[in-house]
Amino acid sequence: MQVAIDGPASAGKSTVAKIIAQKLSFVYIDTGAMYRACTVIARNHHLDYGDEEGILKAIDEDGIELRSEDGKQKVYSAGKDISLEIRTPEISANVSQVSALPRVREKMVSLQRKMAGEMNVIMDGRDIGTTVLPNAEVKIFLVASPRSRAERRLLDFKERGIETNQTVEEIEADIAARDYKDSHRKVSPLKKAADATEIDTTHLSIDQVVEQILAEIKKSEKKF
Repeated sequence: MQVAIDGPASAGKSTVAKIIAQKLSFVYIDTGAMYRACTVIARNHHLDYGDEEGILKAIDEDGIELRSEDGKQKVYSAGKDISLEIRTPEISANVSQVSALPRVREKMVSLQRKMAGEMNVIMDGRDIGTTVLPNAEVKIFLVASPRSRAERRLLDFKERGIETNQTVEEIEADIAARDYKDSHRKVSPLKKAADATEIDTTHLSIDQVVEQILAEIKKSEKKF
């Protein structure tokens, strides 16, 4: 079974996807983490974030691996755990440019589809229901106000131990800029699939969002 969860930055996709995957014993695939890993690789190789050829070569050299350790997903590249690195403000500010590169997306989508074809998965990102898994049995599109997403991101930084001097207003501006880039890119822009269920998480708790998505999954299971 394939469950696709899409939506803009910090709408709560990864948080709820991890919980649902655990509840259902599905494999969780964080596609955003994969693009962030590409961005870390580009930075580590001192490449321009628009250097598609160089970034592809560097990805082949360093590799990207998702591992489950102690119930948590870890991201490795070049044999190093980069799970915290991929969440830093610098990577957040540049991942849109890297993820918009057509051949980088092509490479990641191929990897994502391969994973999804081998097991029950819950996958989150921005183009899962429209491009990566267009035939997913369940499609969810999460939205939330920019302010609430900025507050969540600031809290996430603190919980991960990531230091930042940004104010919530500056983070909100960054998120708005990211939304624009993601929804206006030429390749696989952020948009809601026609058959996706939209959930506004602004005033919902994590548990409430999880319950709504589980209800959609149960409805889909009854069809088979």
